[in-house]
Amino acid sequence: MYPSYLDAYNNGTLAKSTDKAFDLLGSCSICPRKCSVNRLENEIGFCKTGLKPRVCSYMAHHGEEPPISGSKGSGTIFFSYCNMSCAYCQNYEFSQQEEGREVDFNELAGFMIELQNLGCHNINLVTPTHVMPQILKALQIAVSKGLNIPLVYNTGGYEFPEMIKLLDGIVDIYLPDMRYADPETAAKLSMATDYPKYNRSSVKEMHRQVGIAKINDKDIIERGLIIRHLVLPNNLSGTEKTMKFIAQEISKDSFISLMSQYTPYYKAREFKEINRRITVKEYKVAQEIMEECGLYNGWTQDSGGHERFAGVNIKPIIREDN
Repeated sequence: MYPSYLDAYNNGTLAKSTDKAFDLLGSCSICPRKCSVNRLENEIGFCKTGLKPRVCSYMAHHGEEPPISGSKGSGTIFFSYCNMSCAYCQNYEFSQQEEGREVDFNELAGFMIELQNLGCHNINLVTPTHVMPQILKALQIAVSKGLNIPLVYNTGGYEFPEMIKLLDGIVDIYLPDMRYADPETAAKLSMATDYPKYNRSSVKEMHRQVGIAKINDKDIIERGLIIRHLVLPNNLSGTEKTMKFIAQEISKDSFISLMSQYTPYYKAREFKEINRRITVKEYKVAQEIMEECGLYNGWTQDSGGHERFAGVNIKPIIREDN
């Protein structure tokens, strides 16, 4: 059945994954922070979130990659707080500060149903890592009420691969960042020294589950992996190392969203190396690296939005040599 979580709901896999994830909240170890607080009793760790998820907003979002937003929008739920602490976060008002409010599982399920009723192509879970068990609980409720559009797991990429494994057969579309290739940079800018290690292993697991992005004849993604890479000033994002990893250990057919939108928000002014926008040359170099690595599927970005590499509209083009 499609989406995959319908089978998971019917055969009990969704319930089992939910129970396993909830058990880990008792001494929280659902992400690499391993705070070990009892979130079932509302104890607070790095992500500042107890038992109930906190939501900033939900909407039909038209600004994602073309096959995610489509013509009717992506049903996006923005969760407050985060398991990262990026100095330059553009969403800092709700990722790092207190914007948003707590919701219970029934209300969260209701958001999903409402977004589906608006005609959205999918349910886009933004910053889901620290509330993944709660999302699964709400998903069970939403399915019982008729939810039948796919999930987009839209993550900053600081994940445990063991937790991603719990989503096998539940999530159809993964949209992770691959933000850093260097542990020292990840530590300095996001307080996450081990980000490259866990990010790479988790993205590999995502690819194992859903494979290359599959885009239908209506130009909407149905299943698969899209990797986001935000180009940072002074090559702090480690583009060459990341693209080589994708090409060599995932697939040269991978779809990549190469983002130029970096803006020095939040605490970026405290770091001189990121206290500016990227240059045209820096972005061009990142594009050239992708091509040198044989990566041609995906989107580049400019002031007008996303554009397809070698593109003809948003048809699913495979590498030019095919």
